[in-house]
Amino acid sequence: MKRLLLPLCAAILTAACAAGPGTMEGKWIQPIPGQENHVQGFALHADGSAQSINMATLLYKSWRTQGDTLVLYGQSIGNGQTIAFSKTYTFSFPDKNTLLLSDENGAEMTFSRQP
Repeated sequence: MKRLLLPLCAAILTAACAAGPGTMEGKWIQPIPGQENHVQGFALHADGSAQSINMATLLYKSWRTQGDTLVLYGQSIGNGQTIAFSKTYTFSFPDKNTLLLSDENGAEMTFSRQP
């Protein structure tokens, strides 16, 4: 019985956390500077894959979190070159539909959850 109870509790807890506020999975967008009628951002999938939204030269491929740190991995494409990158941010959720990111230089970005 104990062998079944622990995995069952873990599965319930995982499902509850995934559906609750502050989940990282989803589509996160922000207005494009200078083009406020258009948006850009990224989609973070539960399997650890990532996808860019309206950013042809910045292709997100995967992501991970550790504590309050988000790391995005991808490829920067431009001038005929493709360069792999990783970008680290500190994150917080003021509410379930807002994601705040701060990079290592202190630059802050606000993203909204796209339904």
